[in-house]
Amino acid sequence: MAKPVTPLLTVDCVAFDSRGRVLLIRRGKPPFAGRLALPGGFVDVGETVEHACRREIEEEAGVDVRDLALVGVYSAPDRDPRGHTASVVFATVLARARPRAGDDAAAASWFSSWPEQNLAFDHDVIVRDAYRLMRRKKKIPPVQRAGAHKR
Repeated sequence: MAKPVTPLLTVDCVAFDSRGRVLLIRRGKPPFAGRLALPGGFVDVGETVEHACRREIEEEAGVDVRDLALVGVYSAPDRDPRGHTASVVFATVLARARPRAGDDAAAASWFSSWPEQNLAFDHDVIVRDAYRLMRRKKKIPPVQRAGAHKR
């Protein structure tokens, strides 16, 4: 029997810190070279999606991740210009992490301004969904919007 033609399997990791900032990388390669994105990539044969998520964030941002919360699966046929992919997305909160760029990431840093960023792929939607999930679980504080003042 011939193997079916199916979407490629990927993972993305939404890492928050205790202040609600999001860890983003600046893509070093196409597609979207130079744009901000979540750490992530293709799942290797023989690898679980959880392991792939941990591997990708370690390779691209130099941080270790233990606890993962499933955010969802994102599979719009046009989400990646290279072809149809289905991404299993996880979120985590990192108490202390100093990201450093590696692999195909040109830079890695924490962003409090993530709601104002124009992220690559469908990562804007993914980060908003992960933020709602982690707020519901009371894992992160509310985001301070630009121009907002604390009272």
